[in-house]
Amino acid sequence: MSVVISGIQQLGVGIPDVHGAFEWYRKHFGMDIKVFEEAAEAALMLPYTQNEVRSRHAILALNIQSGAGFEIWQYTSRKPVAPDFQIQLGDYGLNVGKIRTYDVKKVFKKFKAGGVNILGELCNQPDGNPTFYLADPYGNVFQMVQDAYKFKDVGNDTAGPMGCTIGVSDIEKSRKLYTEILGYDKVIYDETGVFDDFAGVNAGGEKYRRVLLTHAQPRNGAFSRMIGPSQIELVQGLNRTGRKIFEGRDWGDLGYIHLCFDINGMDELKALCASKGFPFTVDSANSFDMGEAAGRFSYIEDPDGTLIEFVETHKLPILKKIGWYKNLKNRDPKKPLPDWMLKAMSLTRIKD
Repeated sequence: MSVVISGIQQLGVGIPDVHGAFEWYRKHFGMDIKVFEEAAEAALMLPYTQNEVRSRHAILALNIQSGAGFEIWQYTSRKPVAPDFQIQLGDYGLNVGKIRTYDVKKVFKKFKAGGVNILGELCNQPDGNPTFYLADPYGNVFQMVQDAYKFKDVGNDTAGPMGCTIGVSDIEKSRKLYTEILGYDKVIYDETGVFDDFAGVNAGGEKYRRVLLTHAQPRNGAFSRMIGPSQIELVQGLNRTGRKIFEGRDWGDLGYIHLCFDINGMDELKALCASKGFPFTVDSANSFDMGEAAGRFSYIEDPDGTLIEFVETHKLPILKKIGWYKNLKNRDPKKPLPDWMLKAMSLTRIKD
């Protein structure tokens, strides 16, 4: 079996109020499907939680129009810790979540009128597409990215996350992971300078090299059509040395905690990552059970310590109210699930 990457499954975000965050992301980004909600212990993350088992409450939220989900994560056994310094662009870790947006100019006007904390102004990113940045109520920075891909139209102006911006110390070194393992093999732009679209973000007026990557071929796998194409932007500060965003803090504390990919072929991926110098640091080994979803998960670190998660999904809730769950074992790993089956999840959307 070869490794199959369906795409970015979810962007993990540590939050002080899991239900408040879900409502904010539902209202502003259309993340209105709860794939699961669970309170449990994170017993396998000991390498990143000071060797202590921590309790948490998590919601996986999805926008059926396309894109990844949000894994909204709140510690319940301790108060989640904020960084003791101001995070700046190019600091090592997940800097910005990229949100697929069907009409950036329209959404900019709507968010501005609605009191959303917009950072800077509407302008163009280096490839010429309109964009703007904002911060959620918890200080997490998002970029609204113009992109037309749509899996199921339910009338939202946005879809889910379509990637993220990652601060790195050495772009060429980082591409060994993001290109050679994760398959981001197409360069959309590779630019160096001071950028207008960064102006409203912390340290946005400094000089950077930024490389926007995507995958040249469409992804395969169970969820590939629902997720759609994705992007990774690597940003390297040239005026200063960055800091690790989670320096002195635990995974699960406030901010973007991991970037998660849906995959098939975990054993093969484990061997591939080890051969490239990125060994698994966490591996659930067998099927974990989150009550409403199940699978196997693992973690690696990029060259600067940013956590990348892999999930091999074994069970997916389609319509929980009638007990409809899809078993994903023993099926062709390259074949997408039928569109009608995944679109049925839209029947569980939470509306006002």
